[in-house]
Amino acid sequence: MNLVENHFFNTPIYFGEKKEWLEKLNLASDPHISKAREGNEKVFVKDFAVVHHSETLTHDINFKEFLKYINSNAWDILNNQGFDLTNYSLATTELWVQEFANLGGGNHSPHIHWNGHISGFYFLKCSDKTSYPIFHDPRSGRMMNLLTEKNPSQITLASSHINFKLEPGTFLFFNSYLQHEFVVDHGIEPFRFIHFNIQAFPKQLINNDIKRI
Repeated sequence: MNLVENHFFNTPIYFGEKKEWLEKLNLASDPHISKAREGNEKVFVKDFAVVHHSETLTHDINFKEFLKYINSNAWDILNNQGFDLTNYSLATTELWVQEFANLGGGNHSPHIHWNGHISGFYFLKCSDKTSYPIFHDPRSGRMMNLLTEKNPSQITLASSHINFKLEPGTFLFFNSYLQHEFVVDHGIEPFRFIHFNIQAFPKQLINNDIKRI
């Protein structure tokens, strides 16, 4: 008997590029990073193992085009994945820029983003010498009896995680349930990126809120 291989419950990650936005978004991010650094300087003795995390950028007009772009792509992604968005509206619930410490040590442990549907990154400063994201297999049941991989350097059906070293100007979009992390940065070159989370809200809920106001 010949077995036919099929794949179900796929986990997509979407890539794109907007290198023409690098200069203006780095300039727009500079004051937010400076403010975050000033706050951290009061707490930490030196710029090591620190992530300089801005406040929300959703109200900064310099990111208006960015917001429109990510929301449009999030809608297309969810729609193409088969979700019925007829009764939903998308909104960016979180948007911030962060930069890892100059002396290295910056990182993020594995996590997901609750109450979200699409998350993503836009890389402003990175190289093959900086930190990079790792995505983990979201199937928790599989992890309970996972076998050893023959070759962890290859991407196969046995892989439990995957990583990407990216260039400035690269976008990543993914479903918010997908666990991810950033490896420890060595402080050799600057590492800065914008992170965003997008949620689908029921239109009925939004309309009811408007009526109450």
